[in-house]
Amino acid sequence: MSADLMRVGEQVDALIAAGARSFHVDVMDAHFVPNLTLGSDFAVALARPVHAADGAVDVHLMVERPAAMIAAFAAAADAISIHLEADPHPHRMLGLIRELGCAAGLALNPGTPVSAIAPLVEMLDFVNLLAVNPGFSGQSFISTAPDRVAAARELLPARAVIQVDGGVDADTLPAVRDAGADLFVAGSALFHSVDPVAAYTELAALARE
Repeated sequence: MSADLMRVGEQVDALIAAGARSFHVDVMDAHFVPNLTLGSDFAVALARPVHAADGAVDVHLMVERPAAMIAAFAAAADAISIHLEADPHPHRMLGLIRELGCAAGLALNPGTPVSAIAPLVEMLDFVNLLAVNPGFSGQSFISTAPDRVAAARELLPARAVIQVDGGVDADTLPAVRDAGADLFVAGSALFHSVDPVAAYTELAALARE
């Protein structure tokens, strides 16, 4: 959602050439969050160059009642996360994601206790911990995110991946990395920079430290 949609193909190709292999698609329905963003056709188009490079499309559903959306995005996605806060049946939703061949994740808003994932940890391939309130790009990183990462690491099995989403840049990435995060979703830090490829290269180096 942070990319220049008039140039997104060019930007994706440049990032793939620089080594990027995971692309995060923010889907918003103007109900669960106030914004309205990308649909399944975008994910299908994105999947073509990403999968050709052996990369992955990671779809983050910020939508109410995500069941129908899961089916719509599964053909293009490799991983899908739904919000724990968005559906009363998260266990069922995680099972559906897996049945459709995708890695299954739960996204948590900053105000949701990390302990809420405890009954579902064996169903989870990853957790997406938001470090901003969902709905808009360019927000400031919430300082409690590293503590939430550490709490999630204690709850989750070793195989499960912890993703941090929102406000990730060269200043904030090291703290969540050191707390135990594995994946870092960067939007504005890349696409609002003068040189997205240089910004990606810097963040990728920090992630590997």
